[in-house]
Amino acid sequence: MDRGHAEGVTQRLAVALTIAGSDSGGGAGVQGDLKTFTALGVYGASAVTALTAQNTKGVRVVHYPPALVVAAQIEAVLEDFAVAAIKIGMLGTAEIVHTVVDTLGELRSPLPGGGAFIVYDPVMIASSGDALGREGLVEAVRQELFPLLACLTPNLAEAAALLDEPVAQNEADMARQGAALLKLGPRAVLVKGGHLDAAEAVDLLVTAQGVRRYASPRIASPNLHGTGCALSSAIAANVVLGMALPEAAAAAKTFVGEAIERGRGVKLGAGDGPVIQAKLR
Repeated sequence: MDRGHAEGVTQRLAVALTIAGSDSGGGAGVQGDLKTFTALGVYGASAVTALTAQNTKGVRVVHYPPALVVAAQIEAVLEDFAVAAIKIGMLGTAEIVHTVVDTLGELRSPLPGGGAFIVYDPVMIASSGDALGREGLVEAVRQELFPLLACLTPNLAEAAALLDEPVAQNEADMARQGAALLKLGPRAVLVKGGHLDAAEAVDLLVTAQGVRRYASPRIASPNLHGTGCALSSAIAANVVLGMALPEAAAAAKTFVGEAIERGRGVKLGAGDGPVIQAKLR
């Protein structure tokens, strides 16, 4: 088909945008998000907020591009694509938080009819333990970004950092911290309990209507890189495809469990590898 046939094309694809860091190892960040979008049948666009040199053994270098470059990427996507959901990941600096908030413009409102569904996975610490944010990041996120969010998806360490509290030790702590985060502005908080010492992997969705519990059998695998990115981007994709948030979160948890199962017997690199979003041939 050449460009002369373009006027006859009427099919529209669901579009989601990831605003996140680049993972040179391909397991998380923008690369992981785009793999998730594709696996779930959603067209993915991207804006890169950080360039990382990393592999399965850890993060070597992190470089943050100028804020105007981040803004230009977001603007280029939003002016040309009908973006229905936005997944935000690694932001890294307060300046980049300011830029993302300002550039989203009319998409700021998380209310129905107020723009795109926005989910934020607060990437602050890499799976290897490396810090992925500069001073002032947490304050900027709480004050500026939280009010835009339809859903916040912290793991236990991230929830504790956002609240300046000890890490949750049980589900009661998780529910309490989720409620505390909810009061800071997000419409919903999905607290991920994968790091709890328990037989099941339990996540809690905290909203104004109450707490919803999602539990699944724990899968023993060394290859868990990118689980948080896959979960949040799968939530965004499922919302784009028409699911309400509680159902989108449940489907995303199932998707991540399957991705962990596919990846646990795969050897990629010398360290702990990524989850595998798509079926292996």
